[in-house]
Amino acid sequence: MKIGLVLSGGGIRGVAHIGAIKALEEYGIYVTHIAGTSAGAIVGSLYASGASWESILHFFKTIPIFNRHNYARSKPGFLDTEKYYDNFKEFFPEDDFGALKKTLFVTGTNIIDGTLKIFKKGQLIKPVLASASFPGMFTPLKIGNAYYVDGGVLNNFPIEPLKKDCDMIIGVYVNPLKKIKIEDLKHSYTVVERAYKLKSASESMLKFNLCDMIVLPEGLSDFGTFDMGSIDTIFDLGYTATKKILEDNPSIIENLKEQ
Repeated sequence: MKIGLVLSGGGIRGVAHIGAIKALEEYGIYVTHIAGTSAGAIVGSLYASGASWESILHFFKTIPIFNRHNYARSKPGFLDTEKYYDNFKEFFPEDDFGALKKTLFVTGTNIIDGTLKIFKKGQLIKPVLASASFPGMFTPLKIGNAYYVDGGVLNNFPIEPLKKDCDMIIGVYVNPLKKIKIEDLKHSYTVVERAYKLKSASESMLKFNLCDMIVLPEGLSDFGTFDMGSIDTIFDLGYTATKKILEDNPSIIENLKEQ
């Protein structure tokens, strides 16, 4: 059975994906295909390489995101995306989609012409980095003759490449809308930001019914995009939410177990 796993973006909330993977494995569910964007692209690529959930969690805890050596110079962004290449080389020594143990799809947004790119072959590390390049914080990354940023800008729940090949699909969405009050919209940019988040969330939610199982960990809206001090808590939220769904729906377990 070919089992697909869709992993959304969500910044450090993407650590909940790792918890979900742990729970799935505990129930004997091992996916064969992965589609991820942003943080989901990072988790998905590491998992596709054969890395254990423990190794992926350790990676997120130790990667020096805000190290001063990663600051950008003469580029549009605070952090230079290219400078994180070596952090991924240990997991991807061949730097090629073809070397992965699971089929992987990674999305990126072409910041120049506004199109979505689904990467699935050739060089691997740069597409993963580009997919996680949060606009404004990280610099756009050049791949070929194009420049790419966060895949979540255009598609934060990339289920599309899995629909053709997979018998069943599991989705994990870790970018929930936070409840706000009108008093929270103090400036014009906060209104624009809220409108962008509403659009992104609504487009993703329309695709939830295409999944055979959807995991929506509660409590993630309490954490910021770069809340590095809450990794263990976020991991537990993903693990607990996935485990509860599997416990409450034994038929899902039977349907999803590797044949």
